[in-house]
Amino acid sequence: MGEFVIAGGRPLTGSLQVQGAKNSVLPILAATILHSGTSVLHNCPHLRDVDASIRILRHLGCRAEWERDSLVVDTAGMQCCEIPDHLMREMRSSVIFLGAILARCGRADLSMPGGCELGPRPIDLHLSALRQLGARIEEGGGRLRCEAGELRGREITLSIPSVGATENAILAACGSEGTTVLMNAAREPEILDLQRFLAGMGCAVQGAGTSTVTIQGRSPTHDSEHTIMPDRIVAATYLAAVAAAGGEVELRQVDYRHLATVTGALHEAGCQVHSTGDAVLLRSSGNLHSIRPVRTAPYPGFPTDAQAVLMAALLRSRGATVFVENIFENRYRHVDELIRMGADIRVEGRVAVVCGVDRLQGAQVRATDLRGGAALVVAALSAQGESRVSCIHHIQRGYEDIARDLRMLGAEIREQ
Repeated sequence: MGEFVIAGGRPLTGSLQVQGAKNSVLPILAATILHSGTSVLHNCPHLRDVDASIRILRHLGCRAEWERDSLVVDTAGMQCCEIPDHLMREMRSSVIFLGAILARCGRADLSMPGGCELGPRPIDLHLSALRQLGARIEEGGGRLRCEAGELRGREITLSIPSVGATENAILAACGSEGTTVLMNAAREPEILDLQRFLAGMGCAVQGAGTSTVTIQGRSPTHDSEHTIMPDRIVAATYLAAVAAAGGEVELRQVDYRHLATVTGALHEAGCQVHSTGDAVLLRSSGNLHSIRPVRTAPYPGFPTDAQAVLMAALLRSRGATVFVENIFENRYRHVDELIRMGADIRVEGRVAVVCGVDRLQGAQVRATDLRGGAALVVAALSAQGESRVSCIHHIQRGYEDIARDLRMLGAEIREQ
């Protein structure tokens, strides 16, 4: 499984370019199968979840080859509309292939997806949207058997602004007859990046980034080339790391607007934050103070994926900070591991109260999920002594090489 060995107490300094976004590239990889041709994706991060998507594409009959940090996908040879259980179980995001396969083949057969155990994340919103477009879906034995002789565009209103359901509905609607209007859609920047990729293939999608998305159904007309947007959650993680450990770091290739709630919280905690163009500079003494309650919410609210790393940054702050998790039920699984390092955190349902302590002590801890694992790394950077973070395969699902990046900033961290 591997582990990170981290010697804490060293300030971070330097400049770093942020990797491509995991939550952008995964739906885009699914979208490549809408067109029987070639897509070139630049700034594509080398991640475990990307590898899982590549295995799915190859199983479907597509070609996918790396050319340095670019991924070339050729879907002309796609012959299969079924994804086996062992591939679906590797990540929750695998369900995003459903809408794209239906649009391309008119049918799909796949099992329920896997991924981090963050509490119930039902895919009923995905299935409801696809059914409204005309898909017939049978559920049983842990599998989904879907058929759609002809998908037809229509008006769809999501009960909550689910990111995955928004993306699945958009992909299926691209292969539908007529116009689809998707209301109460998720507004995350990654959905706008998906729209840009689809536009490059000839799909007519408008409104991504707002609560109403309009899709004119048509088959993609040509090959495409696209650069994946920077990963705002990776950027948030490294900003939290500098805030906790102290130092001065510039992150390049980021859109500061996507980080506004995170940088706002860190500024309130006592960090100096400056944004210029496509870069964000953060300075921290490592001596932070508590902030107003942090409530996770769909974009443009505070991202649930950044909750754990911000919590880790505030473990040694003066005073108490309240966190309210409104997206996932089990998003505090990292808390028990942080307590092993000396953190003072009390959890009641969806509320966690972080009372700042004078010092953290390095300890043996275990990553239980992707973002919680990143939080353990952030905490270890500001702890005294050595920490060992095990089960790092969770972290590698979303961070191309977190140890390499942090070493570039002066951290003492190695994988073994």
